[in-house]
Amino acid sequence: MHADGASWMAKAYAVRPARMSPSAPAPHVDVATPERVALSLPVAGIGYRCLAWLVDASLLFFFWVALYFVITLLVSDVLGAFQALSGLTQTLLAVGLFATQWLYWTVAEVFFHGQTPGKRALRIRVVREDGSPVGFFESAVRNLCRAVDFLPVLYATGCITMLLDSRHRRLGDMLAGTVLVREEAIDLDKYTQAPPVDAPATDASVQRPLTAEDVELVLAFLARAPGLEPEVRRRLGMRLVDRVGASLTDDERTRVLQSPEAMEAFLRTRAKAVH
Repeated sequence: MHADGASWMAKAYAVRPARMSPSAPAPHVDVATPERVALSLPVAGIGYRCLAWLVDASLLFFFWVALYFVITLLVSDVLGAFQALSGLTQTLLAVGLFATQWLYWTVAEVFFHGQTPGKRALRIRVVREDGSPVGFFESAVRNLCRAVDFLPVLYATGCITMLLDSRHRRLGDMLAGTVLVREEAIDLDKYTQAPPVDAPATDASVQRPLTAEDVELVLAFLARAPGLEPEVRRRLGMRLVDRVGASLTDDERTRVLQSPEAMEAFLRTRAKAVH
């Protein structure tokens, strides 16, 4: 399961921000997905944010260069034409320039689930402080504040704020109640330390879909299995196989129960099939 999948498409999560501790200096946001699988997402630091901004700024720069080139085909003296405009018109053009950039960041974050092209390239995204998806209001506020974060030049105010804040937020994030997190792929293989064992061949089409409770039980067992007593490990594995493998034939069940490794390989396969 990947964080960019269905979990981020959900409208809300049961979430709590992780607290800072001496043993874990990097801040995290803990997210319980709709499948009731806990994810701990690290907060994106200033390095990730700067690189993502450079990607987005480069895209905007090439857009304005292309637009300027088109205008020069229509107007020979662009600078002279701009200076000939009234002060009010020049002000409106400057406001329009900022509004265009504001729309770029805001529309991308709202419609692409907290990501601009730059954030997507760096695998980071904007979320609310509770881990839920960012909305139009939060995105609009944080991007309007770019004018302040940019002061006095090159996002100096925003960089200082990020360095001082424990969750690397700039002023816009503080006012909007948002935070940037890094995405991480979740490898289900880490839930077992047993050597790879091929799961018995079964017809997945006849296996009933696992419920969220089933997935939670399987993942909890796989995470704790290496530390259990062998007999306890075997008994719990058998009970879970009976629960999630009710459609197994007698021969398939015999092969699954022949060793703890085979049981856990089967359970891991069933959990992966859900994601």
